[in-house]
Amino acid sequence: MPRDHHFADLVFTGGPVFTVDPARSWAGAVAVRDGRIVVVGEDHDVRPLIGAHTEVVDLAGKLLLPGFQDAHVHPVLAGTTLRGCDLHGLETAREYAEAVAGYAAAHPERAWITGGGWSMEAFPGGTPHRAALDAVVPDRPVALPNRDGHGLWVNSRALELAGITAATPDPADGRIERDADGTPTGMLQEGAAELVLRQVPPPSAEEHYQGLLAGQAYLHSFGITGWQDAAVGTAFGPGDVYGAYLAAAADGSLTARVRAAQWWDREGGLEQLPAFLDRRAEAEALNDGAGRFRAGSVKMMLDGVAENHTAAMLEPYLDGCGCSSGASGLDFIDPEKLGGYVSEIDAAGFQVHFHALGDRAVRTALDAVEEALRRNGNRGNRHHLAHLQVVHPDDIPRFRALGATANMQPLWACHEPQMDELTIPFLGERRAGWQYPFGSLHRAGAMLAMGSDWSVSTPDVMLGVHVAVNRRSEEDDERVLGPEQRIDLGTALAAYTAGSARVNHLDADTGSVQPGKYADLVVLDRDPFAGPAMAIGGTRVLRTYVEGAPVYTAE
Repeated sequence: MPRDHHFADLVFTGGPVFTVDPARSWAGAVAVRDGRIVVVGEDHDVRPLIGAHTEVVDLAGKLLLPGFQDAHVHPVLAGTTLRGCDLHGLETAREYAEAVAGYAAAHPERAWITGGGWSMEAFPGGTPHRAALDAVVPDRPVALPNRDGHGLWVNSRALELAGITAATPDPADGRIERDADGTPTGMLQEGAAELVLRQVPPPSAEEHYQGLLAGQAYLHSFGITGWQDAAVGTAFGPGDVYGAYLAAAADGSLTARVRAAQWWDREGGLEQLPAFLDRRAEAEALNDGAGRFRAGSVKMMLDGVAENHTAAMLEPYLDGCGCSSGASGLDFIDPEKLGGYVSEIDAAGFQVHFHALGDRAVRTALDAVEEALRRNGNRGNRHHLAHLQVVHPDDIPRFRALGATANMQPLWACHEPQMDELTIPFLGERRAGWQYPFGSLHRAGAMLAMGSDWSVSTPDVMLGVHVAVNRRSEEDDERVLGPEQRIDLGTALAAYTAGSARVNHLDADTGSVQPGKYADLVVLDRDPFAGPAMAIGGTRVLRTYVEGAPVYTAE
């Protein structure tokens, strides 16, 4: 039977609909035809569009809003980890050892035991020892990144294969943790991890592909319809995942909208730019200029993390006695060269996605953006700074002035063991108060986007939004980390939708519920605006749609 194009394919009624449209924030009904939104209004507006073949979804008071977009995530790495020795759901050193032993026993064919996801808070000082792995897997190498990806726990066999001994010097961008006699402990920080990782056989193309599909399915279950992959290229973890995206885009299995941030090798320079250009052109040609995979960003990792004192700080970290340690973190890219690099990348039409966690790294990134603007003018590339754990107050207004987006990972902005035991004591009270300044950035007019950094932390959007609004976790109903840095629920949801869509250069077609835009939508199990703020984190996703087609339905 010929289809009557007067009618809608899909209609949502019985609102509420949080549109994230500044001109009309709320509606009660939405109609979709041919993958795009055709009507946003009330029930009487969509009723004439309901035909015999229209699917009608009664929201019954549950919230409909735009599909979430994660502005900083590692789905292939995470998906591959899910298929390996996955430690994310565990909490104690004993549980980790048991899981590694069980995985090794179940996979005798594996030459290396890989996976990861352990938490630093499970070990004294955040640093596990090789002996715990040697006790359960003495005969095969084990290499397990922690949850934030900035440290690697290995056993003695892995150290042996990598040739790491007491005489091995620390690399310039990392640190080998050592026992009192200089023997490596089996904990490798930052760039030191590469000494082992380069020995690990890389996953096959098929393993990458299956990891991407597993990661995509998991992200869809949290209402995520698009993302920016923050490490596409020869980086940490499973290696170069670019081919997996090309394959999935070509065969139609890529249901999300993805922007690849091509990995900048911090040991190299502008000789990398031609390869970036080639990959961008290849992705565009595959998509005929309008597909779901783009490669128009460049990821520059400027520093490490605060917990292991590799985040770049303007002043030194404190030691265990509260005195200056004399160490202020690492600059992974020469700050004297960064502005020139960013200017050339910007001139080539790429967006720069900075990892900038410490206040020195944030300032260095903003200085580089300022230099690019001075040299090139505003080319509309939408550069953004991810993580922003510590931002000096003087740099808060620079985000708006320079048009740099604050790419926030909100789940981290609360009291928890890594914060209370491994971070605050070594920052001191003054700098601890500068952490994750979401409220200050918002009040200063900065553009906001949000992401999870999964597999570092859960991609559950509503848990992240919960912390952004409350500045405390679901479990902690008393302690608030920087109450003045709270943002309201609408602002947080807008950052995870319209804000991230803008960063991903997808805002013309996604990020809000408006006629003409793609029907990338999510249905929640409640209206979080109608309940108490401390209940936000309990919100679950019922359905996720991409272009009006369901990609996730809760069982």
